[in-house]
Amino acid sequence: MFRQGTQTLSSLPVVVKVSASEALKGRLSWQNLELATRAIHRDGLVVLKNAITDHSKLDRLNQKMISDAKLLQSRGEDSPYNYNKGNIQQDPPMMSQYFHSSIFLNPLATQVTSSVLGPRPRWTFCSGNTAMPPTPGEEPLAQPTHSDADFEHPHCPFALVVNVPLVDMNVQNGSTDIWLGTQHGNLSMQEGKHGERASGRIKKELLEERTKIRPSSQPEISKGSVVIRDLRLWHGGMPNLSDKSRVMLAFIHYAAWFRNAMRIELSDKLMNVVQEAGKDLQVQADFIPEAELEKRYLNRPFGNAYKFDQEDPIPNPP
Repeated sequence: MFRQGTQTLSSLPVVVKVSASEALKGRLSWQNLELATRAIHRDGLVVLKNAITDHSKLDRLNQKMISDAKLLQSRGEDSPYNYNKGNIQQDPPMMSQYFHSSIFLNPLATQVTSSVLGPRPRWTFCSGNTAMPPTPGEEPLAQPTHSDADFEHPHCPFALVVNVPLVDMNVQNGSTDIWLGTQHGNLSMQEGKHGERASGRIKKELLEERTKIRPSSQPEISKGSVVIRDLRLWHGGMPNLSDKSRVMLAFIHYAAWFRNAMRIELSDKLMNVVQEAGKDLQVQADFIPEAELEKRYLNRPFGNAYKFDQEDPIPNPP
């Protein structure tokens, strides 16, 4: 517990319980929107429980991505792993048979990111993180605690990661280790330069100091939840000790003013679906033939090949 003024803060995140009515309408009540917005500003993270009600869509995508994960892991040193080989960065198949708006364009998530970042944030990144089951004879490893913002960045919210777990997440299958309230850090707290596999690592002495104040936690996140996290927040992938792969999707919404240049590749069959979401979310996407996309989506760059910074930042910002 961490005491802030007269308030004792938990190391576990705020969970906003989405009602059946809110999920159906695709809109949080004003009260729940306030809870989510305040949690992100204070803690850097919030959980929207029951944001996705049709679990069959999650199950279908999960089955496909677990099959893909085995293929990626078989590439060994050439697999798209982050920090260690048990933690794979994995893009989802952005094709019509696996795409569902409740997952990739969840209106509740966009409502929250718009509340924090401002109207019509930019969706420029779509990938995932898969914690693989233990390999016999190898010690399961955790990622080092790190920040994804391993570049000079504003000291206000400018990017939010929308995570969608495809199954229940817990300590056993590698729920992410999170350090609430650490989104106000800077580059002096990190080790490793951008472009290296282990960039953004938080210095050991700072972790020890923070543990005395507000230690990390591995929260249980139920299937159908959406987790929204400040890009700057300290966190780390943990070993999956179960016998099944654990897939968690990751999208990044940037503030409209933050000029991130990344683009998502989507099937051309999804153009109308995505354009419908355009009134609330700017989708920076290239639409390509589905057969071509199927050949490409498992062969993209990964990790630090992506540029989370903005292009042409203003000099000497206030």
